[in-house]
Amino acid sequence: MTTAEPITGPQAPARTLATAMLLPTDPGPEALRVRPLTQATLYSHGARIAVPSYDRGALTPAVVHLSVGGFSRAHQLIYFDELAERRISTGWGVVGVGLRQRHLQDALAPQDHLYTVVERSPDGERARVVGVMVDYLYAPDAPAAVLDRLSDPRTRLVTLTITPGGYLLDPQTRAFTADHPDVHRDLAEPHAPATVFGYLLEALDRRRQAGLAPFTVVSCDNLHRNGEATRASVVGLARLRDEVLARWITDRVAFPSSMVDRITPQTPPEERAALAARYGVDDRWPVVTEPFSQWFVEDTFSNGRPPLDQVGVRFVPDVGDYELMKTRLLNASHSAMGHLGSLAGYDRMDELMGDPVFATYVERLMDDEVTPLLPQPDGVDLTDYKRTLLQRFANPAIADRLSRLCRRGSAKLPQHLLPSLRQSLVEGRPAPLLLLAVAGWCRYLRGTDDDGRPLPLEDPRADELHALALAGGGDPRPLLDVRAVFGDLGDDPVVVAALTGAIETIDRLGARAAVAAALGVPALPPSR
Repeated sequence: MTTAEPITGPQAPARTLATAMLLPTDPGPEALRVRPLTQATLYSHGARIAVPSYDRGALTPAVVHLSVGGFSRAHQLIYFDELAERRISTGWGVVGVGLRQRHLQDALAPQDHLYTVVERSPDGERARVVGVMVDYLYAPDAPAAVLDRLSDPRTRLVTLTITPGGYLLDPQTRAFTADHPDVHRDLAEPHAPATVFGYLLEALDRRRQAGLAPFTVVSCDNLHRNGEATRASVVGLARLRDEVLARWITDRVAFPSSMVDRITPQTPPEERAALAARYGVDDRWPVVTEPFSQWFVEDTFSNGRPPLDQVGVRFVPDVGDYELMKTRLLNASHSAMGHLGSLAGYDRMDELMGDPVFATYVERLMDDEVTPLLPQPDGVDLTDYKRTLLQRFANPAIADRLSRLCRRGSAKLPQHLLPSLRQSLVEGRPAPLLLLAVAGWCRYLRGTDDDGRPLPLEDPRADELHALALAGGGDPRPLLDVRAVFGDLGDDPVVVAALTGAIETIDRLGARAAVAAALGVPALPPSR
């Protein structure tokens, strides 16, 4: 199996491959017959778009996904939908849970929890309606209902996409943050938790007391050893509540790490109108994504393993090498290109990849400075994986916005970029392109691009980091003092000097010319 094998490959059933390429500008009067997306109207859409052919009423709600968003609907739920569609199993229906925002419930409930996924490539697009979600609950409005679902004997698997910052772990020691206000609430009000881990803990306690087997918990976040991080958070909270419960969880509950990969930009409002015009489907919140999809999961389960290996998931003894491959190549490249490209005035990743300076930069960053630090994952050709990444970055049909890649930089840098920089320092390897990526983030935090236009600062530490970046100017030491991000890197005078020089070059030349200088190539004007 190659790393570029999507679940919608040649081996997929006819329904998955019921493609609908981009229609002409004037598709004819039939396209104007727009119908809402509901169970009652589902099969009226079948002539134009792939719809579930299985009996949704036969689905067993065995999976609870906590914090449903665009990515989970384009990734994890597609695999479970394939199990039902290929008649492999209807025993893995999904219950979605929202934690912070009510809007997805408002969109999905009138649609009987159906939604549309549109896969786009330079060659066109294909669309499908996903039917595997059997219910959706908004936790703040219905904590008892969420706990009942998690405690239900039919629930055998819980999956998470809560972002790395939601794990309540110290970023350097990975110790559980016991003094967090939400932790105090979880302990004081276990029947109305404030955190994911409060819900998991209360449900596991109910299952223990009822003599039920625990569910397996699979994190799908871009977090180093995400299974271990999830275990640390759940067990850390349990120890504050009941040591016996903590020991039961340690002994009985599986927390396999996983690596997920599918570029899924945030769906803009105009996509709803585009879907209606092309396919006659009125979907309140469709998802747009790329054809590529990948999921590696450690083969450790508490209460039965879903047969996901029959629809493209790889179960492996240890996910570590695959995680490093993805986070240090894809995610680190996203961070580097997002910040430097935004400074240079670009808005989209595909446009940035059309600039030979930046295209060369990301290729050499991966080849020269990151790949030599990586282990060789079993069954994966890193050269092929990087080639696929460059194609995915350049996909104009996705039009991934750089602003999305720049969000939560204070959480992403310590996970994706800084580990490679640290390892390079230990091994005595030069890392000018990695340093330039870090310098790009430091410069981005001032909130303006090279021409003085404002840049969005979407980060939980935005106010603090913005003030430090402005105070330091070309001096990175105020930012390097933020140990939650940089650890002890600021104690190394070589790092301080190199980062100072990189920021000064960006200030003096602009981001694009600074990249060209680091590459030793002419900074000819881009052809835009």
